[in-house]
Amino acid sequence: MKRHSTKVFAVLVLTAALAALPLFDSAVLAQADFYKGKTIRIMVGSTPGSFYDLWGRLLARYWGKQIPGNPEVIVQNMPGAGSLTATNYVYAVAKPDGLSMVLPNNSIYIEQLVERKEVQFDLRKFHWIGSASQDSIIFYMRADTPFKTIGDIVKAKQPPSCGGSGTTSSDYLVAKILELTLGANINSVLGYPGGNEADLAVEKGEIACRAHTLAAHFGREPFNSWHKKGFDRHLLQTGRKRDPRAAEAPTIYEILDEFKVPGNNRRIVQAMLSGGEFGRPFLVTPGTPAERVKILRESFVKALKDPELLDDAKKAKMEVDYTSGEELEALIKEVLDQPPEIVQQVRKFMAK
Repeated sequence: MKRHSTKVFAVLVLTAALAALPLFDSAVLAQADFYKGKTIRIMVGSTPGSFYDLWGRLLARYWGKQIPGNPEVIVQNMPGAGSLTATNYVYAVAKPDGLSMVLPNNSIYIEQLVERKEVQFDLRKFHWIGSASQDSIIFYMRADTPFKTIGDIVKAKQPPSCGGSGTTSSDYLVAKILELTLGANINSVLGYPGGNEADLAVEKGEIACRAHTLAAHFGREPFNSWHKKGFDRHLLQTGRKRDPRAAEAPTIYEILDEFKVPGNNRRIVQAMLSGGEFGRPFLVTPGTPAERVKILRESFVKALKDPELLDDAKKAKMEVDYTSGEELEALIKEVLDQPPEIVQQVRKFMAK
């Protein structure tokens, strides 16, 4: 009798397990089939042709075929205020269905850190899909100016004018860091729609200098022609060690050592320069179902391993350096969790 009961119980357990399998499979298939016939939009917070735009379009060409259902993936440019416009839109307006992503300026976190009134998002609530690359910043100057070193800017009676898109653009951040740590005076000219327009302004002589990523500065125009003509010079880079492409330019940390900058100011510099670790981050709307976030993350990795994508990236001199969404989510929490005195100092200098 006991043996019979045990056998019956085992049969019931097996039957229940088998009955549950179709439900599980249908749930997985439902998420996979969701993307069939759909269009995913990547909102790029800068103008067409910018380096962020190039990354967005590179992923858009290959991402869809790695997503179950093979949706179309398109890029829409939404420049404005250093990508604040695009980030606000995806956070507050776009539906949380896994069809809207944003590729913002990697220093967008500073807007939230200093609590600007224009910020309508919380970066900790986004679902971070991943980053395709990491990059540090180079600060360049027209070669026909008298500024050959950062020390020349510190001593100058007439400050150089540098251009950028907004208060989280690389140009503005470098200018504020040099002001904070060294007392250097740089006239920041903001409002350019994107990096291409700022570079053109340098070429025309409207401004004398700009800061942007090393990857954007080497291997493409107009910089290839500039370097052949000796049009610009490289004064500073923000990496921990010198990039061989700009071996003559000291790192910000070498300059901090040279000018004997104290520890508190160094912490502020680190808080302001964390953008390089975020690289080219892709974020999806808060509230997106966990199953779709998982699909997007897994397909993102597969797309970055696609031989055709890697070949296109190599031709365009775009170095793929993947960071996972989980790592980025941990990083954003760490970066935004600064001591009050550091936040106050960053806010003070970003407000000037």
